[in-house]
Amino acid sequence: MNRTRPFGVTLLAILASLAAVIGIIHTLQYLHLFPFFLGPMRFFGFDLFGAILWGITALVYLWVARKLWNVEPEGWLFLVIISIFNLILAGFSILGASTFEAMLPALIVNGLILIYTLLPGTKSAFGTA
Repeated sequence: MNRTRPFGVTLLAILASLAAVIGIIHTLQYLHLFPFFLGPMRFFGFDLFGAILWGITALVYLWVARKLWNVEPEGWLFLVIISIFNLILAGFSILGASTFEAMLPALIVNGLILIYTLLPGTKSAFGTA
């Protein structure tokens, strides 16, 4: 099935790619391979587990961005699920001794993604209205 890609779906694919980049940066920061920009990051004293979780979400976001680019309905569903999971993960990172400022980019991008995916026009572009 050859579907046209509306601008909103393109925007979601770009935001998903941006969320993947943020996930990769957080992974590298938890591995202490990348400097901290906005504040220190710790994950309950076990930074390797935080790096694994952020790395997995980054990979899922890259997969979802490809699905969105092809306007596949499962891309929309996974985007909703992974953005909720990433918001929860950012919240746990804050509870685990990371600063709110360090998690702010992830919170903003994932919040925007979740809000935009739940709009009626976005749902109808994927045939899920």
